[in-house]
Amino acid sequence: MAEKKRMMKLAAHIHATGHHVAAWMHPRSDKDAGSNPEHYMKSAQLAERGKFDIMFLADSPGIRDGHWEALARWPQYMAHFEPVTILSAMAAVTKHIGFVATASTSYLEPYNVARLFGSLDHISHGRAGWNIVTTADPNVAPNFGREEHLSHAERYERAGEFVEIVKGLWDSYDDDAFVRDVETGIYFDHKKLHRLNHKGKFFSVRGPLNMPRPPQGHPLLVQAGVSDDGRDLAAEVADMVFIQQMNISTAQKIYKDIKERVVSKGREASDLHLMPGMAVIVCKTEDEAKRQHEFLQSKIHPDVGVALLAGQMNYIDLRNVDVNMPLPEHLYPPEGTSAGNRIRELVANGPVTLREMYEKISGARGSHMVFGTPVQVADRLQEWFETRAADGFIVQPSYLPGGLEDFVDMVVPELQRRGIFRTEYEGKTTRENLGLKRPRSRFA
Repeated sequence: MAEKKRMMKLAAHIHATGHHVAAWMHPRSDKDAGSNPEHYMKSAQLAERGKFDIMFLADSPGIRDGHWEALARWPQYMAHFEPVTILSAMAAVTKHIGFVATASTSYLEPYNVARLFGSLDHISHGRAGWNIVTTADPNVAPNFGREEHLSHAERYERAGEFVEIVKGLWDSYDDDAFVRDVETGIYFDHKKLHRLNHKGKFFSVRGPLNMPRPPQGHPLLVQAGVSDDGRDLAAEVADMVFIQQMNISTAQKIYKDIKERVVSKGREASDLHLMPGMAVIVCKTEDEAKRQHEFLQSKIHPDVGVALLAGQMNYIDLRNVDVNMPLPEHLYPPEGTSAGNRIRELVANGPVTLREMYEKISGARGSHMVFGTPVQVADRLQEWFETRAADGFIVQPSYLPGGLEDFVDMVVPELQRRGIFRTEYEGKTTRENLGLKRPRSRFA
């Protein structure tokens, strides 16, 4: 039997007004997007028209803090919806596209997360996904009665236990437990109900969850980050990994490493999709795309640029560093972490100033940036896809909704013409559309 042709996967990353740090000032952005439910619902319908697999909503359970001169000019983290709530509204106006939202293993409880995403999977008829994050921002801790943020290693150890509990809670009922037999008067078969009875280092959770098993068995599990701890967690539990890499050679190495780790865990390499972020501006001509990029770059206020860079470096204070001088090396995040790798990649070709560093990441936040014609953008995506740097992409439009509309209307038809992206959805659930197996219950 001939091997099934490998097809590109696409997710739309929705950062309210857009991915560029100055997106809200673009004339084709919705300036009130973070608190405008219609913006999200229309964006979901637009991505579904483009046959996207997923709408991806990042989240943080708190605002950025400290540099108010910058934050007053940067609305992204200051006003946005709780993601599962707005995804429920988006699910109601769509039929096929999947929905992935961030929920923190450091600041939530496993039972809450299992119930939230199990409910979303039922509401959407099998289109929910959880982006597993440990939360890097120390400013979040005081919102939850903590004086200190957990260490990197402890966050990931806690996350591993957290995810196993959530998966176990989703298996609380067998798939056929709810018989709802009026003649016998039996609503569910209590022999097919399972208590988790988990007792571990961080959590004690009895269970069961008070809902039938989700349509997908387990909602999609997504993990972001490429630290060693993050890669191991992804190989163990994730269906999809979101990475941010600026060059193709590094992405290829990460792709190979994570796929090998997946196999070492007893899974198949195809059980996990690796999805790099790809920040995009597409226009009918290359000159117009460059003008759009230059317009956004011209709107970056230095305070905002410095705050953005500080966030990419584990939230260190850079306000006293001269933006026209190189960043002192003693301020670099540890090597091997996502933040440390990103900064070293920025300076790989020699010293650059703080201003040059934040200008490089202002549109892509550490992802690869591509701007040009539909053919040029499709060429770049195809290159990454066919050379095994990616199974697909987290598309990050520089401004919304205009940038997503341009991608759907111009790049998607070009990818379809090349035969590397779907023309119709393949299944009913997100797992089916991604070609991923439905997990068996641990109690089956």
